[in-house]
Amino acid sequence: MDKVTQNAINALRVLSAEAVTQANSGHPGLPLGAAPIAYTLFTRALKHCPKNPSFVNRDRFVLSAGHGSALLYSMLHLIGYDVVKEDLMHFRQLQSKTPGHPEYGHTPGVEVSTGPLGQGIANAVGFALAESMLAARFNKEDAKLVDHYTYALCGDGCMEEGIEYEAASLAGTWGLGKLIVLYDSNDISIEGNIGIAFRDDVGKRHEAQGWQVLRVENGEDVDAIEAAIKLAKSDTKHPSLIIVKTTIGFGSPKAGTADVHGSPLSAEEIKQTKKALGYTAKPFEAPADVYAHYAAITEELNKNEAEWNRTVKAYKAAYPEEYELFTQFIRDKDPSDEDLAVLYDLFGKKAEATRNTSGTVLNKLSDIMPNLVGGSADLAPSNKSYLKDKGDYSAEDRTGRNLHFGIREHAMAAICNGLILHGGLRSFCATFFVFSDYMKAAMRMSALMNLNQIYVCTHDSIGVGEDGPTHQPVEQLVGLRAIPGLKVFRPCDGRETAAAYISAVTGKGPTCIVASRQNLPPIKGSGEDALYGGYIVSDCEGETPELILMASGSEVELALKAKEALGKNTVRVVSMPCMELFDRQTQKYRDSVLPAACRARVAIEAGSSYSWGKYVGLDGAYVCIDTFGSSAPAEQLFEIYGFNVENVVNVSKKVLTRFAKLEASKDNPLANLTNSEEE
Repeated sequence: MDKVTQNAINALRVLSAEAVTQANSGHPGLPLGAAPIAYTLFTRALKHCPKNPSFVNRDRFVLSAGHGSALLYSMLHLIGYDVVKEDLMHFRQLQSKTPGHPEYGHTPGVEVSTGPLGQGIANAVGFALAESMLAARFNKEDAKLVDHYTYALCGDGCMEEGIEYEAASLAGTWGLGKLIVLYDSNDISIEGNIGIAFRDDVGKRHEAQGWQVLRVENGEDVDAIEAAIKLAKSDTKHPSLIIVKTTIGFGSPKAGTADVHGSPLSAEEIKQTKKALGYTAKPFEAPADVYAHYAAITEELNKNEAEWNRTVKAYKAAYPEEYELFTQFIRDKDPSDEDLAVLYDLFGKKAEATRNTSGTVLNKLSDIMPNLVGGSADLAPSNKSYLKDKGDYSAEDRTGRNLHFGIREHAMAAICNGLILHGGLRSFCATFFVFSDYMKAAMRMSALMNLNQIYVCTHDSIGVGEDGPTHQPVEQLVGLRAIPGLKVFRPCDGRETAAAYISAVTGKGPTCIVASRQNLPPIKGSGEDALYGGYIVSDCEGETPELILMASGSEVELALKAKEALGKNTVRVVSMPCMELFDRQTQKYRDSVLPAACRARVAIEAGSSYSWGKYVGLDGAYVCIDTFGSSAPAEQLFEIYGFNVENVVNVSKKVLTRFAKLEASKDNPLANLTNSEEE
């Protein structure tokens, strides 16, 4: 290796370690050990364009080991992205361009937010999957619009996570030959040598999962790393794993130990590291010849987009209609209001399970949105998520729009995140609601990245019935409603289901549509107002109700029946399919639905009561379930757990009686209560 190349690699090491030390926070071990891998990738393998990080046909890079973010930021800085020296100096500081873990949409060149180990590899599978689907849809023999690779850099921790096993299995099954994972194998984790907890033969496992496995025994040998990457690219039928043996914290006094994994080097240790590497540049600087070296590489990289533009020009001339559709895919324009309005008209007077109405809407959307793809965790016949006449994706047929994820919920959700992040496709994924627990970590990342991901979760309550409490969601609504930015829709009928999907495809951020197994009747007055999140589905006489019954999903019908049984014209029924959307409305609108003057309120939902406190207040009541269910027919369970008209009426009467006594009291505590909340 020539001196300039060695210094270029050492610049990555030192800049990264200095950033961590200056922040007094971070992980210097991976950047010091894996710098030759990053150098080889970004200078000799990756097709990218530093002056335009969103260049459509770029290779994608995912730092699955997101704790090594300092290495990525140093690489982006040196190779010509909009990451300057001052950004490195403000590593992990408030509002800096260089946060502790890579964040999508925050730093130029960062393709995906990573940090939860293993998810990055699943995201990379999603990127490679998207590339293969778009290539099959648009490429011609004489003009390939979509032709790029996906690379991921991971560590021992990623390989220990269950999601990596799931994602690797799918990548092998699907034959994603343009996926290349480089494994920074240094045998060290936070607790010490990984042998205390992890002795898998990672290579043999991936071979068994259908991968090509290559090895580089010396992580300092960039020529060997480059040769391995070229060999990986030559096999387009199998994903490739390149196991690179490295030394964590290379060059530092703590090299090869767990101490350098997640603890900054001291100022003195930085000096010793630079001395050991023969590196003499000032802090946060590189030698002039290193800057010149990278600048020359950057100049060549920036030609990638111009070369692709020539391909695009020829494609447009030869295939104008296909080109127009391709641009629609890439621009990802929302469907028109006119197209979406027809979704409300799909349903008549027939009682249907909302899992069925979800399937109806999903299939209609797949006609309206030709870039919509997705699938289920081996449950499509049950959760009605199969796209009819749209084909099945496989290693043999890349044109299918139905994805069969097998029973791999966590990987499924993270792969779908990668699909969306790649660009050009919209995605959905489906499972039983109780198994949303398995994919919650990836759902959280969807929300963190503000992705328009659609999660379809059916079999939503004790209404699951005979399968029993293992399959009956109770606390899941609360858990998902607690995720910032995730919209959780629990529709009461087909028209609310249509509204849920319309919100999902036109709004920002992910949406979870929670659907019933049992049939639900169409509700008079339901539909478009569900886009407000909560609305009056049956009103009272006068401006202020005496009692408000609030419900979501299957319990909206119960609330309406309870109102009828109460025989009062002073009762208002509110459907609350999506609390998150309701909370985003103006104070004026929210007060019009839930006026402060009416404190007699009852929440009705076949799930945990915890979500409802902000609407029920101190004086209302709940008809909810805060225990696990039982194994029995659904009809019996709803009776046993109090989801019947008689119980709702009794609870409502108790609330009304309590308020009547308070009003009659001379020392009425409600007399001085006002709504002090400002708009």
